[in-house]
Amino acid sequence: MPAQQKFQAFLNETGDIARFTARLFLQGTRPRFEFRELLRQCYQIGYNSLPLVALTGFIMGLVLTMQLRPSLVVYGVASQLPLMVGIAIVREIGPVITALIFAGKIASSMGAVLGSMRVTEQIDAMEVSGTNPFKYLVVTRVTASTLMLPILVVIGDAISLFGSYLGVNIRGNTSFNLFFRQVVDNFAFGDVLPAFIKTYFFGLAVGIIGCYKGYHSTKGTEGVGKAANSAVVLASIVIFFIDLIVVQITDLLGLN
Repeated sequence: MPAQQKFQAFLNETGDIARFTARLFLQGTRPRFEFRELLRQCYQIGYNSLPLVALTGFIMGLVLTMQLRPSLVVYGVASQLPLMVGIAIVREIGPVITALIFAGKIASSMGAVLGSMRVTEQIDAMEVSGTNPFKYLVVTRVTASTLMLPILVVIGDAISLFGSYLGVNIRGNTSFNLFFRQVVDNFAFGDVLPAFIKTYFFGLAVGIIGCYKGYHSTKGTEGVGKAANSAVVLASIVIFFIDLIVVQITDLLGLN
């Protein structure tokens, strides 16, 4: 495909996603609200993602601590290890890595489920029966994704810090209370709030892209696989772009 056609296809898809997002906000603010389905999606998206997020967070905190310790010992600042690891996890590594894990699990699941419903004409059947499939299938999933990812990030950060505590004590002897006081006492407003706020945008992006790819899937079972795969790739790229934008905004506001 020539470069011009690829660029045109990119612009077309960007416009389609923008219209999809506008439709999401329009229908999401109108009754009837599918609270029962929303709660079910929160359980499916949040609770079922927790084991993977917890395992990833624990390993991330442990490995990061073990990798940083030798360098800090060389410069004689090993005592600052809890602070450096804590800031790195809370401000950047924790939210981004958790969002990428979340995108890999949830965006692909949304793309596959909605894609299979589209190619088997279940969505068309819902429309014929008088049900609003967009509100029932898309709005609930995107809302649940937006609400659950910040909670998962907070839990993942806490588990990462616990893993870091264990990493510090592999070659040292630091009490639990001292470790977390070194971490928490040095946190500033600009360390926590921007990192927490951007997780809502991460969750929103993952939900929108996963649902968009699945809802507009075509070409049978082959299209379902492509929808799941492209949802993960595009959601991961958007997460990095959102993170870049948030970092620039916080820098301009002097929160860094």
